[in-house]
Amino acid sequence: MHQRQDDSSGPRRQFITFRSGAQEFGADIMAIREIRGWTETTPLPHAPDYVRGVINLRGVVLPVVDLKARLGLGLTQANPKHVIVVVQAADRTIGLLVDAVSDILTVTAGDIQPTPELAREAQSEFVEGIAVLSERLVTILGMDRLVGSLVGEAKAA
Repeated sequence: MHQRQDDSSGPRRQFITFRSGAQEFGADIMAIREIRGWTETTPLPHAPDYVRGVINLRGVVLPVVDLKARLGLGLTQANPKHVIVVVQAADRTIGLLVDAVSDILTVTAGDIQPTPELAREAQSEFVEGIAVLSERLVTILGMDRLVGSLVGEAKAA
């Protein structure tokens, strides 16, 4: 059996896309465990600003991180329209507070471009690249790096 090779072939990856502030982000679909409505959190003492607190997720204490704040884009004023994306990566499970989930995106490696040099600051350490689609730019987040950074900071505190 032969598979036809052309520019659109090659490994495809699927991402869940979501909005946080004015930006659209994508996370590998395999890292997403569930999407749930906003729930008020219980604050943690001495936690960084981007850690909203914890919630009870079926008997498990789940830390909730404000994605916008974690990326240095300001705090999210959470309301019932916001959602928590439950992510499992770097052997941990966390919730990411985002504005809304958009859709599922399937792209090839050729659709993802590296982060521009000017953006290579704190935010970009969590960015795998930018998916360039006809009318959309989707920032692809590396969930292992994002979640792993939280674990490392918690140990250092």
